[in-house]
Amino acid sequence: MGRIVFFSKVALAELPPLTVVFVRVAIAALALHLIVLVRGKRMPLPSGLWGQFAVMGLLNNLIPFSLIFWSQTQIASGLASILNATTPLWTVLLAHWLTADERLTANRFTGVLCGLLGVAVLIGQDTLSGLGLNALAQAAVIGAAISYALAGIYGKRFRGVPPLFTATGQLTSTTIVMIPVVALLDQPWRLAAPSTITWAALLALALLSTAAAYIIYFRLLATAGATNLLLVTFLIPVSALLPGTTILGEHLDFLDFVGMACIALGLAAIDGRALRCTQRRRQIVADDLR
Repeated sequence: MGRIVFFSKVALAELPPLTVVFVRVAIAALALHLIVLVRGKRMPLPSGLWGQFAVMGLLNNLIPFSLIFWSQTQIASGLASILNATTPLWTVLLAHWLTADERLTANRFTGVLCGLLGVAVLIGQDTLSGLGLNALAQAAVIGAAISYALAGIYGKRFRGVPPLFTATGQLTSTTIVMIPVVALLDQPWRLAAPSTITWAALLALALLSTAAAYIIYFRLLATAGATNLLLVTFLIPVSALLPGTTILGEHLDFLDFVGMACIALGLAAIDGRALRCTQRRRQIVADDLR
C-alpha cells in the first residue's frame, strides 16, 4: 500500500482522481482477463456471482480508491498512509458484529482503543480548528479504511471461488461502473496527454499494486480471515514515509509520528503475537527459576 500511495501521488500530479481510479482498474482488469485466457480458463457466468463481484468492487475499489486519491490532492501521502493503516481497527469492530468467527477479545479491544487514540491525535487539531479541506481529506481516508474493512468481511463469501476469478470479477465490475462516471465528471478526452512518468506510475499501480496484489489478497483472505489479512496495513506508514518525504518533499509533524506510534501499538495488540511471545518467555524464565 505504501507504493500505491506513492505511485498515485505521482499520477495525480497530472490527472484528476477519478480518471486515475478508472485507468488503474481498467488496465488491471484487462491484464487479469489476459491471464485467464492464457490459462485456458473462462470467467464464471452466474448473474448472482457477478452481482457479488460488483459489491466487492464497490467496497474494495471504487469507494476507497476514489476517497484516497482525492484526499491526496489535499494532504501528504505519508499522512494518508498512516490514516489508511487504521483499516484493521475498523475490521475488528465490524467483524465482531458482522461475523461469528472473529469476535472482539480483550487484546483486540485494547488495540482498537490505542489505534483510535492515534487517529484522534492525527486529525484532532484540524477538527478543533474548523472543518476545512484538510480535515475532510483525512476523514475521506478514514472512510476508505472503513470501506476496505467491509470489503475484507464481505470477501469471505468468495472462499470457494478461485482468487484469479474473484480479482478479475471485481475489477471488471468496477471498470464498467466507472466508465459513465469518468465520462460525465472528468471528460478525460479533454485532458492533456499524460507524461511518460505518469504512465509508468499508472502501469505500476495497475499491474503491481492492483492486478497481482488482488490475486494474493483473495488467496490469503480464504485462509487467514479478514482481520489477520488486513493487519498487513501495519506496514503502510513506514513504506510510504520514505518515498513521500525523500522524493515528493512532503513533511510530517511531530504529532503525525505520535499518532502513527499509537496506531502501531494498537495493531500489535490486535495481532497479539508479540504479547504471546513475551508471555512464553516469562513462563520459560519462571520455570528455570523453580
